[in-house]
Amino acid sequence: MQRSTYAFLSAALLTTALSGAPAFAQPAGQAQGQAQAQQQMAPPPAIQPTDQQLQRFASASQKISGVVDEYRPKVDAAKTDEAKQKVVEEADAKMVQLVRADGLTVEEFNGIGQAVQQDPQLKQRVMGMSKGGPAAK
Repeated sequence: MQRSTYAFLSAALLTTALSGAPAFAQPAGQAQGQAQAQQQMAPPPAIQPTDQQLQRFASASQKISGVVDEYRPKVDAAKTDEAKQKVVEEADAKMVQLVRADGLTVEEFNGIGQAVQQDPQLKQRVMGMSKGGPAAK
């Protein structure tokens, strides 16, 4: 379960980067190392998301950004690594629920996130959807 937690949090970090919000704070650069490890292990995404999937991704991304903003101070305030891990796991569970509520699996969300990071046109479409711009139609 821990591997999927970090995989999802890495995707959440990438999603947060889309919104321009600061990354979720984790101890000793752990998130950065995990994100780099995921990128090195994962092959380039073959996914070409539909407009509906992109809309769901944009919606979930906005909600996840709120969770990241909510939990960042809690992680920073945690005194021990164990306490930080507990807060991260709580945030992860909340983010998983939000993604599923928007009709995506975690794997779909992560795959779309990778595709968006690698394709500037997809990224622009998602950003337009997030802001309710013309790309949302």
